[in-house]
Amino acid sequence: MLKNDEYFIRKAIAMALQARTEGNEPFGAILVKDEEIVMIGENKINTFCDPTHHAEIGLIRKFCSEHNIFDLSEYTVYTSCEPCVMCSGAMVWSNLGKLVYSVSHDQLAEIAGSNIMISCKEVFEKSPQKPIVIERILNEEGLKVFEGYIFK
Repeated sequence: MLKNDEYFIRKAIAMALQARTEGNEPFGAILVKDEEIVMIGENKINTFCDPTHHAEIGLIRKFCSEHNIFDLSEYTVYTSCEPCVMCSGAMVWSNLGKLVYSVSHDQLAEIAGSNIMISCKEVFEKSPQKPIVIERILNEEGLKVFEGYIFK
């Protein structure tokens, strides 16, 4: 099976659906190196009663801690939705090499009714480490995750 951006985004979208099923917000992420998934993550803010446990930051925190590394320059994060400022900051601090996402923060703001986010590119542009960013991969599939979902 060809492992390309679409393949990995589908996995991230599946994690978002799993998070939603488990009573968390519908966001999922995958960490990949050399075309292999090395860590999966999902939003667990309700499970852990932790408003900072977004899919991306939880994944980065766990992977770096378990592997005793700080440099993710050879890794790609695939995420179901454009990361928030907090998660984008974690990507900067971990020197992430590449980010691929499905749903943009503008689309999420429209779905959620409001949003405090700025573009991840705005966070990255102020950093010496600038991940490559690929936007809106399988966008329609990513948007389906939010059908009928109500943000609280």
